[in-house]
Amino acid sequence: MTTMVSVKDVTKVYKRGSEELKVLDSLSLDVPEGEFVALMGPSGSGKTTLLNLIAGIDQPTSGAVVVGGRNIAVLSEGELAKWRSHSVGFIFQFYNLIPVLSALENVELPLLLTKLNKKERRERALTALKVVGLADRSTHYPRQLSGGQQQRVAIARAIVTDPLVLVADEPTGDLDAKSAEEILKLMETLNREFKKTIVMVTHDPRAADRAHVQRHLEKGVLQLR
Repeated sequence: MTTMVSVKDVTKVYKRGSEELKVLDSLSLDVPEGEFVALMGPSGSGKTTLLNLIAGIDQPTSGAVVVGGRNIAVLSEGELAKWRSHSVGFIFQFYNLIPVLSALENVELPLLLTKLNKKERRERALTALKVVGLADRSTHYPRQLSGGQQQRVAIARAIVTDPLVLVADEPTGDLDAKSAEEILKLMETLNREFKKTIVMVTHDPRAADRAHVQRHLEKGVLQLR
């Protein structure tokens, strides 16, 4: 099986004045293509830092982060931004939709960085909304949608570029139990039917149970369980 994400001996240190805070300590993790991995652990364990390194939002102090065969740890800021735009789909806890844009326009946003024309962008965005079951809400604005529907729009936006990896940071953390269940089922579908590689940070054991693999972090170190 092809490895989609390979984190090799990564250390991440943040400097605050003269102090150094080691968030990740010589951590290694492989995620096969098409895998659904849940990262768990207490606050401050390094889960979100690891997710941000995989997503190319942050860079390691040392070590390699290889995604789709490319070591993104050595890319410049400009190269990283270009790589992120087509390689990673982001799903956040608080949706991060733009209030003055319709659902369709929100989903279309990542495509503005591509060479697609307006008609192609609209078609691609509508297809993504269909995948998440919201084609009939394409003209609605975020304020006209429930929390669960807003998160589905956010997921449509994450998949519209057909990224290599979906990274999800507490995707059900702001939802009621019913909406959370719907979002988890949708993520399972994306993984099973669309073969999407998913790396998810969660505190919720019910969410983690949907993943194929659970990995636990404690103080920047992956625990063997």
